[in-house]
Amino acid sequence: MQTVTELGPRLGFAAACAAVGLPKATYYRRLKPPPPRAKRTSHRALGADEKRGVLDVLNEPRFADLAPAEVHAMLLDEGRYLCSERTMYRVLAENAEVRERRAQLRHPVYKAPELLATAPNQLWIWDITKLLGPVKWTYFHLYVILDVYSRYVVGWMLAHRETAALAERLIRETCERQGIQRDQLTVHADRGTSMRSKPVALMLADLGVTKSHSRPHVSNDNPFSESQFKTMKYRPDFPERFGAIEDGRAHCVDFFGWYNNEHHHGGLGRLTPHDVHHGLAGARLEARGAVLAAAFAARPERFPAGAPSAGVVPTEVWINKPQQISPTEETRQ
Repeated sequence: MQTVTELGPRLGFAAACAAVGLPKATYYRRLKPPPPRAKRTSHRALGADEKRGVLDVLNEPRFADLAPAEVHAMLLDEGRYLCSERTMYRVLAENAEVRERRAQLRHPVYKAPELLATAPNQLWIWDITKLLGPVKWTYFHLYVILDVYSRYVVGWMLAHRETAALAERLIRETCERQGIQRDQLTVHADRGTSMRSKPVALMLADLGVTKSHSRPHVSNDNPFSESQFKTMKYRPDFPERFGAIEDGRAHCVDFFGWYNNEHHHGGLGRLTPHDVHHGLAGARLEARGAVLAAAFAARPERFPAGAPSAGVVPTEVWINKPQQISPTEETRQ
């Protein structure tokens, strides 16, 4: 066809068809779209009135909960024949009445939590991880509460088990130690049993603290806790197992002291969580800026991009920051 179309204007379509061995009638027939085929109805098909009668019978109260096969057999026992069993299914399908009768599980659509912190003690997250005990199948449970803005570990506890009572005590004591006022703080956690327990929820309501939870099976809703646990477990001095819970507590004292006071956090402009949490970030950056300015004044050729900056502390930290919609996309919507 394509060859004939290309050669036709120059050689003539009859000659082009003869050259490629294609009948001229076939070529012209293929140029025309096929006519629409009329839908043929079998002479055996039920009419509209008959279909309505079958549907009315199937929807009778005594047949409403029965399968068409059962209805068909019962009608035959009564001496009635309306149509075949398969035709009953067709009539039901045409009227959208064929479906799974059993109750089906419907997973709710969970909205992603959108939480913002612009200063310390506005947004905390807490989680629990397991530390291996002295023998197989033994664990110690580490509870950690982290301030999202400063990444400062405001509270932790190592216990033999995970319970709502222990979580309640840790959160309450941490709020008292940090001087949390009503309607000041939001506490975010995943959907573990302790996190969703009624004692913890009632305690948070009593303190005037807003609670928030991650979506099921979505680790991105609590990324800061996961990152902090990874920092802990990837440290060179982190043991494979702890011989006793006292060993675990001693290790946690050293680790959280280092993490809060010495660890220069990448998300904080290489400042420590202690500096950001206690308002020392500005003075620290100013001192660093003076050092960098002196280095630039002494050897400016070593800074081809210009005077170096000491960095800045993020002014806001989000869990699931809302996506910005451009004016063009907003107009389309």
